[in-house]
Amino acid sequence: MKGNFQIIIVVVFIITAVLGVLVFSGAIPLDFTSDPESVGQGVVVLWGTESSQVILPLLEEFNTINATFDVQYVQKFPETFNQELLEALASGQGPDMFFMPDDLALSYENKIFTIPYTSYPIASFENSFISAGRVFATSKGIMAFPITVDPLVMYYNRSMLEANGIVYPPKYWDEFENLIPLLTKKDTSNKITKSTIAFGQYANVNHAKDILATLFMQAGNPIVTEQNGAFVSVLNQPTTDGYNPELALQFYTDFTDPLKNVYSWNRSFINSRDAFSAENLAFYFGYASELEELVNKNPNQNFFVAPLPQVRNSSFRLTGAKVTGVAISSTSKNFNTAFIAANLMASSDFAYQLANALNITPARRDLLSIAPQDAYSPTFYSSALYARSWLDPSPLKTDNIFQEMIEGVLANTFSVSGAIKDAGAKMGLLLIK
Repeated sequence: MKGNFQIIIVVVFIITAVLGVLVFSGAIPLDFTSDPESVGQGVVVLWGTESSQVILPLLEEFNTINATFDVQYVQKFPETFNQELLEALASGQGPDMFFMPDDLALSYENKIFTIPYTSYPIASFENSFISAGRVFATSKGIMAFPITVDPLVMYYNRSMLEANGIVYPPKYWDEFENLIPLLTKKDTSNKITKSTIAFGQYANVNHAKDILATLFMQAGNPIVTEQNGAFVSVLNQPTTDGYNPELALQFYTDFTDPLKNVYSWNRSFINSRDAFSAENLAFYFGYASELEELVNKNPNQNFFVAPLPQVRNSSFRLTGAKVTGVAISSTSKNFNTAFIAANLMASSDFAYQLANALNITPARRDLLSIAPQDAYSPTFYSSALYARSWLDPSPLKTDNIFQEMIEGVLANTFSVSGAIKDAGAKMGLLLIK
């Protein structure tokens, strides 16, 4: 009797697994648009690094509305999340789904269910989510349902601008050339005491890689793209718009060159965020999610937020962003319900409430039309509309590549074009599988 029961369990498991493969390969298309709640059953486990105090109240309401299944959340530490998840998935004991940052998407490409467009049409994806969400859309299907976007913005010290007769923050990058003589202050020994913009270095510029990557994308270079089903580096390729990544790297590094009239930053400064909070830096380029930390660092500081400056006469607007999606694990034992739950989390009020709780923006187009009416959210929400990200093959390794690219130019180890070429080649090697 016991042996027969075990055989039945094994058979059921095999049938479930085979159905799952057929569903997510597109052989059995699923359509949950009519009544998705009626299909999901049982419990699915969700992993993430956000605080349980934030997620659990939202999930309680979500599970109440979707009463046929239950999503259980497990909080992980950001420092160990990647390793724990990899080990859990390798052992077949991982979660059914997890919050996936865009910079881990390529790393997990073979560990998640890529949802085919037969199950979730690309037209529905494009209509539902803003352009930043495309980072999860490949030729094979959707790697994750975009749920939140954290756009890169420009914080600025109003008091510093007003004291120097500057009414509005810059809209274009070329305006900084005229601002630096007004805002950058030096002592009698010609040492910079107050800086305009923290560009040029790597170690003491918060988000240096993200800022430079955004400059590349503003120049029309996507950094990594998909060609014939494979991801390749295009960092060292000029764009059709007449710009090229060399101009972006040259622009970035000029601000730390004492021989240039835009000299405003050097390696002696503390990190850019702390310098901004100490009111020794006029402009800080950071994420929407940093607002609360900036307020807490210096509650008396008179600062505000503006969209990231753009390339003058460009045919498009763009800012960088961190995009988080809900991915479905390839080891899920209840992937049909995981698919339904992930879809509903991204397409329901859960996404809006989560974004508000984290002080960032939702990834859904319709939700961006209802920005909270505080002083900062309208800028965050409007920035998210034209935000973009890129498929980072390995965050830690590309950190080193970008650092070597910047510091190679500063040390004259590489010319600007040589640094771009070297970085592009190293990026390409990371993408070879």
